[in-house]
Amino acid sequence: MSKKHEFSNGEVTVIWQPDICTHSGNCVRSLGQVFKPGDRPWVKTDGASTNEIVEAVGKCPSGALTTRMNNQ
Repeated sequence: MSKKHEFSNGEVTVIWQPDICTHSGNCVRSLGQVFKPGDRPWVKTDGASTNEIVEAVGKCPSGALTTRMNNQ
């Protein structure tokens, strides 16, 4: 089973599977204020709106980044 890291802003959870990440950089180019590879943790879900995060994650070609909407 591959590792999964989860980052949440309360509305949406970003799930990152590093074992399948191809490091295309689409996430960083799409939403650099959320995806900051030099930081730990590298996903800052408070850096943009939920809709912007969902849109940026949707550009991940490997599927290493996905989202899950949280129940309010």
